[in-house]
Amino acid sequence: MRWTAVLPVVLVAMAVAVAGPPAHADPVTGPPGSVVEVGPLDPAAMLPGAADGYRVVYRTTDHHGAGRLSSGAVYVPPGPVPDRGWPVVSYAHGTIGLADGCEPSTVGGLAEEGAYMDRWLRRGYAVVATDYAGLGTPGELAYLDGVAAGHGVVDMVRAGRAAMPELSSRWVVAGLSQGGHAALHTAHLATTYAPELDYRGAVSLAPPTNLEQVFPFAGPGVPNFGVAGLTKFTLFTMVGLADARPDLDIPSRLSPRGRELATLATQVCTVEVGRRIGKMQVGELFSRPIDDLRPALADYIGVPTSGYDRPVLIGQGAVDLVVPMPLTLLFAQQLASVNTRFDLRLYPSADHIGVLAASFDDAAAVVDGLVS
Repeated sequence: MRWTAVLPVVLVAMAVAVAGPPAHADPVTGPPGSVVEVGPLDPAAMLPGAADGYRVVYRTTDHHGAGRLSSGAVYVPPGPVPDRGWPVVSYAHGTIGLADGCEPSTVGGLAEEGAYMDRWLRRGYAVVATDYAGLGTPGELAYLDGVAAGHGVVDMVRAGRAAMPELSSRWVVAGLSQGGHAALHTAHLATTYAPELDYRGAVSLAPPTNLEQVFPFAGPGVPNFGVAGLTKFTLFTMVGLADARPDLDIPSRLSPRGRELATLATQVCTVEVGRRIGKMQVGELFSRPIDDLRPALADYIGVPTSGYDRPVLIGQGAVDLVVPMPLTLLFAQQLASVNTRFDLRLYPSADHIGVLAASFDDAAAVVDGLVS
């Protein structure tokens, strides 16, 4: 492993661990993207195509600019470092849960996402992958808070470059599902939030959009309308919104079963939450209607339809039952209606996870052109 690149950061971290932090030190205080800790990855989180891999804890900001800590992984491809450094793919993962101990940089993520990142490594890209603030770091994960996720994705690039100077300032974002939503928000804010970086474009796969129009209908008695996982994703969003907006008193809107599951969601990963939900319908989460939450949801999870200053590639599987294709087609229509430039690719046989593999060659051709 190339420890020479990260040795100065490691030595600082060791010194703090031995001597203890300065009196009244606040680990959150500092520039976004600055590194708090760095160390080797657990083998469970390593990728086979990586020459080196590190776990970092770094500073980022929430929806309103307040400091948070996040963690993530940095992967470096094999071979000599290019003259301009390794171009970077900042990967935003899909839904794996809200609980500490679910973060990919510690336990590894979905096998399909690992294979996707590995393909970028083998193509000569460094990969940095945020866990999102609150997943394995203090506080709650603001699930589907697009602005907070976008900050975390950008600051992961900053942290990766601080830990590994071989990383170039040229970078793109890619993400699936929750990460596809994060990728769109990243694309919207990247050049203004981090002007010192050379952001080139976005790959957003199966991004959930227009949810602020869908979720407010999820009051008592409402079924799932055939959308796989709708109860779970609505639950996670309510837990995140409750933490971000305590003034909304989200717990009072939940049924006793909804409150029980909301507590569970902060303790176990998504597979176990889904098992406990079973065939429960989304309306069973609530004790009263939530249509008045539409403005708050629009601010929290709404995806902008304009203001993208770099290319955006959207990939969607036609047989996706988690993020149904009509929602993505509606979003594409909204983008087109305000003359936002984008590239939409549809994959007839791909489901929600399958779009990762189905779209890779198209995404690689686009990204290669953007960073060359």
